[in-house]
Amino acid sequence: MATAKKQGSEAELEASKQSAREALERLLEAKDHFRHAAEIAGLDAKAEALDQLVKGKDKADDLTRYAVEYAKEKPAQALAIAFLGGYILSKIFSRD
Repeated sequence: MATAKKQGSEAELEASKQSAREALERLLEAKDHFRHAAEIAGLDAKAEALDQLVKGKDKADDLTRYAVEYAKEKPAQALAIAFLGGYILSKIFSRD
C-alpha cells in the first residue's frame, strides 16, 4: 500500500511537472507573439511619424515660398510686419 501511494504521488508530481512545462512553453510562445506584434506596431508608428514629418516639411516649404513671394511683391509691408513681429516678441520675452 505504501508503495502504491508513493507511486501515485510520484505520478502526480510528474504530471504536475509536465503541466508546468507545457504552461511555460505556451507562455514563451505568447511572449514571442507579443514581441512580434509590438515590432510591427512600432514599424507602423515609425512609418506614420515619417509621413507626418514629410507633410510638415512640405507645408513649411510652402509657407516659406509664400513669404518670399510676399516680400518680393510688397517689400515695405513685409518689412513693417517683420518689425512689428520683432517688437511684439521682444516685449513678450523681455524681463521687464
